[in-house]
Amino acid sequence: MAQGTHDFAPDPRNDEILININGKLVPRAHAGISVFDSGFMLGDGVWEGIRVHKGKMAFLDAHLDRLEEGAKAIVIEIRISREELTQRLYETIDANTMDACHIRLMVTRGIRSTPYQDPRTIISPATIVIIAEHKEPLPKTVEEGISLFTVHVRRGDPAVQDPKLNSHSKLNCITACIHAIRAGADEALMLDPHGFVATCNSTHFFIVRGGEVWTSSGDYCLGGITRGNVIRLCRENGIPVFEKNFSLTDVYGADEAFVTGTFAGVVPAHTIDGRILTQGRGPMVERLQGLYKALIEQDIAEHKRP
Repeated sequence: MAQGTHDFAPDPRNDEILININGKLVPRAHAGISVFDSGFMLGDGVWEGIRVHKGKMAFLDAHLDRLEEGAKAIVIEIRISREELTQRLYETIDANTMDACHIRLMVTRGIRSTPYQDPRTIISPATIVIIAEHKEPLPKTVEEGISLFTVHVRRGDPAVQDPKLNSHSKLNCITACIHAIRAGADEALMLDPHGFVATCNSTHFFIVRGGEVWTSSGDYCLGGITRGNVIRLCRENGIPVFEKNFSLTDVYGADEAFVTGTFAGVVPAHTIDGRILTQGRGPMVERLQGLYKALIEQDIAEHKRP
């Protein structure tokens, strides 16, 4: 079972879900792709995690923008229109009778003729897989929060592997997560190449100091959609918010800390490297959780289903 912000209660309905593989709905037990697929073979692909609330996908346009941008950056041709992709997403949740769930949308470069990294070996269109599962974040996680441990694995320089690319290649984040778990924490806090705080292995990181909300400069982290929404909510509601470099000393002296992500939204980080910042969530986190929940309601109210 997943840990940290991705904690969820197992749901037996997930055993019978239909998975969308290249437009065809397949029972979970029979869903599969070729061993020559670029995603399986080399981690060559891009993906998005999307929340479904009241039968609609929250912040869908932003997620599809990021997916298309990532695919364009590494020259993956999705080859179906945005409208057709949206239709596939909704067909998947409708086929599974889902009103609230979590979607993993994955696009790989396609099937290769031989096990080799050169993209000229591709012999098929891009592989598009949509997995929708009955998943809700645990209330205990959202209310009480998680612990973090700062690992030695750094966020990479964009010239090595751009962290803004939401690629299938996540080995550095997986390694960071392993180190944090071995240290007894829920998730990893990662530094940038200069030693400033960057982000977590699967979420974005914020601190609260003197009524101000701080997050990293964003130079060494994914362009997080929830992160961006929280920054916007702060600005629209008179909460001073800063994207800046700061160190672990700033973190250890913070009043509160929290992480953000598509699955669980805004989650308190009560303990960092053994330093207890709060018992559960503090007042700023509780306020932002309420504002973020209202923003989701607003977004799905404005969103039209195909």
